[in-house]
Amino acid sequence: MIPLTESQIRASFVNASRKEVSDVNLPVDFSEIDWDTRDVLGWRDKKMPRRAYVVSIVDGEPVGILLRQADASARARPQCTWCQDVTLSNDVVFYSAKRAGQAGKNGDTVGTLVCADFGCSANVRKLPPLAYVGFDAEAARQERIVSLRERAAAFASSVLNGVG
Repeated sequence: MIPLTESQIRASFVNASRKEVSDVNLPVDFSEIDWDTRDVLGWRDKKMPRRAYVVSIVDGEPVGILLRQADASARARPQCTWCQDVTLSNDVVFYSAKRAGQAGKNGDTVGTLVCADFGCSANVRKLPPLAYVGFDAEAARQERIVSLRERAAAFASSVLNGVG
């Protein structure tokens, strides 16, 4: 992921009001982020437990999205839509985001199941178990990294598609 400044992150939000953007609390470890190992920047708001934020890159530009965690939890353990890791020890939750523009003002939303702690970038970088003799684990890891970027960008695009 390209390194981002606080002002770039705040300017990237496509589905938040000015007030909501001014209320954004950046991650506590923001100054220590290793951008080379991030495909998506996601974090939960420490002051508002059901609010989260994610910034992904779409067409070379950062797109920030304000997310809200659903009140209800799943009965079974769901799989993260972005990293698709089946060996996760962390929670996966449903987040919704209002669409950008008039569609969002009209109440139109999209949703996704994502790791509650947004650990997807770390998850896809773990070497997968050997599936068969001759399995190229490194190639599989690189494919998972690319797939994560594509899925996160596709979600951001679905939020943007509300512009109109």
